[in-house]
Amino acid sequence: MAKKILILASNTGLWGEELQAPWDALNKAGHTLTLATPKGIVPLPHMLSVDKDFVDPLQNYHVNPPEVVDRIIQILDTGEWNEPIKIEDAKMEDYDALVIVGGPGAALDLVGNPFVHALCVNAWKAGKILGALCYAVGTFVWARDTDIFHRSIIYGKNVVAHPREWDFTGPLPYLLYRASKENPGTDLVTQGFAFPLVVIVEDAVGPHGKVYSDFTANREKPQCIYDHPFVTGLSVESSIAFGNKLVEVLE
Repeated sequence: MAKKILILASNTGLWGEELQAPWDALNKAGHTLTLATPKGIVPLPHMLSVDKDFVDPLQNYHVNPPEVVDRIIQILDTGEWNEPIKIEDAKMEDYDALVIVGGPGAALDLVGNPFVHALCVNAWKAGKILGALCYAVGTFVWARDTDIFHRSIIYGKNVVAHPREWDFTGPLPYLLYRASKENPGTDLVTQGFAFPLVVIVEDAVGPHGKVYSDFTANREKPQCIYDHPFVTGLSVESSIAFGNKLVEVLE
């Protein structure tokens, strides 16, 4: 049965495939998708995520397959992502599932976003599926129950988090592919990623949860885990597995 799915993406540095792969998988499965961003404008890919020659400095491999980059550009050309709503205007009761995708920009405008936290808590309380990929998993850390302990919604759960071994220390600009006056992104430069993800996720799941963070993961060996109601994926190499797992779980 087709579901209505709300997908959240960054306006300051989406990693193209991390939206493209689950977007295409969920569309192919017949689900109805609504895209939402912080500004209510198209989520443009981080420049590196559409660079066919980009080699990850820590993993030493070409991250972006040419066919993936071509598909991302096709989506931008045809305007599939052109009319997102604003995240703050979204109401979780209108949707059956919530999916949040990553990229370096997710750490800037999604992870600490109170409107995102509210959507996560509302989905969790309603028993709806929540998916997060790469740095978007950080949104679950700050989505907190309102009980006396104020614990994260992933407390006691098994989740995936971007490995500390992949947290580089060089300067990271947030340059957007097809940046424009309306959608310029940000001129912020961080020293590596905005924060080390796995550390805060380990704290959030507590002593009875577990964080999986395989730094040997690759496209042939992606890492994606389902622990109801959460589907979490490691990073860009797991984007396809993440989309496929969401389709499987929603069925």
